[in-house]
Amino acid sequence: MPFKSGPKNLITDIAGLKVGNVEDRTINTGTTVLIPDEPCVAAVQVLGGAPGTRETDLLEPHNSVEKIHALVLSGGSAYGLDAAGGVQAALREQGRGFRIGPHLIPIVPAAIIFDLANGGAKEWGRFSPYRELGYAAASAASRDFAIGTAGAGYGALTATAKGGLGSASTVLENGITVGALVAVNPVGSVTVGGTRHFWAAPFEIDSEFGGLGLPAPMPADATDLRIKFRDMRKSPVENTTVAIIATDAVLSKAEAKRLAIAAHDGFARAIWPTHTPLDGDLVFALATGGSGNTPQGDDFIDLCAAAAATMARAIARGVHAATPRDGDLFPAWSTLAV
Repeated sequence: MPFKSGPKNLITDIAGLKVGNVEDRTINTGTTVLIPDEPCVAAVQVLGGAPGTRETDLLEPHNSVEKIHALVLSGGSAYGLDAAGGVQAALREQGRGFRIGPHLIPIVPAAIIFDLANGGAKEWGRFSPYRELGYAAASAASRDFAIGTAGAGYGALTATAKGGLGSASTVLENGITVGALVAVNPVGSVTVGGTRHFWAAPFEIDSEFGGLGLPAPMPADATDLRIKFRDMRKSPVENTTVAIIATDAVLSKAEAKRLAIAAHDGFARAIWPTHTPLDGDLVFALATGGSGNTPQGDDFIDLCAAAAATMARAIARGVHAATPRDGDLFPAWSTLAV
């Protein structure tokens, strides 16, 4: 089926979603938060071998909490999980959360990428800055937000170029909208061999990441493994692509988990290699139910296919939109030789 993007080509094409980004240029890191106007059904699927997460167990279909109030993607490795505490504080101030008697508890699952080895100054003292970054990101949440060198993708790297924060959206023929938000920081590469062509090219819409298509013929080195910092293979260092796939369809927690699983196919279409022992690859899935449409049968298959395609596009868009800065360890895609 033909796909078309939403008007913004961002995850916020789904009504009721806002995204906030914040960066620390000295540390070379950042945080991104997705906040729905109303609590939403959510799930998660982890396929990487080195995940860093908070509050993911409660997202399993057999567990009690049905809805969440925000999702966080952050740099900082395990330190970055503190960002969820800042988001929690901002939501509590707004009177938002899961109420138990007089107590208000915002449910804020989070996942992190490893960006500590990107050249930034990481000697921040006793406490990491991520709680404050999370609070600032939540306070900045809007329907419009930057991609590329922004938020959780600010200090991200791929094997061959700067990573970044990516987003894309798809509107299906039945009116359901799917959106992806992703911090692209894999151990592998998003481009084919030594070229500028994106692995995600077959899914591109309206030249959204350069319009180059796939190289023809494919280069002899297309399937060679390009691995970021190969010496890291000897140590338990995370890289990681973490993402959110969202829809305005009506889904149960179990169906949301199936959507998260399907969205991982977008990783496989856009990154080579992916889901390695040194990647903490993770996809959160979120369903607002705002369309009132409950997909079944073929419609659910179409939704899962759109989730994978939208995720692949978002990954490529995050790298395509990255901008160069002084001190970069790797070049931005825009500066690569043609």
